[in-house]
Amino acid sequence: MKTNNKQGAGPRSSERRENAPVTIGTVARAAGVSASTISRILNGTAVVSELKKQAVEKAIAQFGYVPNPVARGLAGGRTFSVGVVAQVMDSPFYGGKLRGIEDVLDPAGYSPLFVSGHWDATNEARCIDVLRSRRVDGIIVLTGRLSDQVLKTHAKSLPVVITGRALKAPGLFSLDFDNFEGGRMATEHLILLGHRRIAFIAGDPRHPDAPERMRGYRAALEAAGIPYEPDLVVQGEYNEVSGLLAVNRLLEGRQQFTAIFAANDQMALGASLALHRRSLRVPEDISLVGFDDLPASQYAIPPLSTVHQPAYDIGRQAAMSMLELLAGNKPTAKSPAPSFIARESTRRLRG
Repeated sequence: MKTNNKQGAGPRSSERRENAPVTIGTVARAAGVSASTISRILNGTAVVSELKKQAVEKAIAQFGYVPNPVARGLAGGRTFSVGVVAQVMDSPFYGGKLRGIEDVLDPAGYSPLFVSGHWDATNEARCIDVLRSRRVDGIIVLTGRLSDQVLKTHAKSLPVVITGRALKAPGLFSLDFDNFEGGRMATEHLILLGHRRIAFIAGDPRHPDAPERMRGYRAALEAAGIPYEPDLVVQGEYNEVSGLLAVNRLLEGRQQFTAIFAANDQMALGASLALHRRSLRVPEDISLVGFDDLPASQYAIPPLSTVHQPAYDIGRQAAMSMLELLAGNKPTAKSPAPSFIARESTRRLRG
């Protein structure tokens, strides 16, 4: 009976050993170092020989050890997470930024926590409170409605990166985009094609980029000696439906125009549908320009002329700037300059 018990107990004991979770102690014993040394190596704070570091890496690979981010946070004072306050998660423009952020943070060992502010300062403040309760190491804010002072205050206690604004403060880094120049370039493109009656579908006034794009539109008209006509300007909301409705209002008001500059590509796509439903052809009857250069714009019918704003690259730059702040360094990222992409939705005006 004893023999049978021993035979029966042996495999069960072995099975427990085989199924036991791999701990930092397991790796430490295999590498011949202390658990605290392993922790410091994983946190990037240990000063050890290359030979010892290689032994640790070999042991980690041998056992398939996956560090516990909570334990790493307790040991190094970090959670290896970064909060990201977006505005509209399903926006094709913000989607590009979020992908860029994720593609930088993930290989660096940081997890992004995404929340939506919905262009509401109160909701954005709540989002930041939630992120701070999760002990994120830093916060990236994609434009938004929070005041400059609120962002500067948060930057006193943790790193903050903000896009779409020009701000300076300790612990804060901003990446702005020249929306004025982009608006000016879009309008100038149409003027150079001979258009003088250029309708403008303005962006959502809650967005700080909207007045800048309007200012660029007006500056291009003024430089060409073309009078600004308020009746040719219609308010939009940066979505497809508002672009469609804006064109309907222009046509129902019997405004005469040969070109449209929509303050973003989504409104331009809605405008294109409205023109199609009125049997107006793009660009034969009306030239059409957008802003942002969304991936879908080059596949529109016809492909859309637009101002290129590299959303994915801006997201990457924001994430890299955050990593630099977390490392105690001054970010070196530069805001990308706008460029104009001419496609088939615009043509020279024919008398």
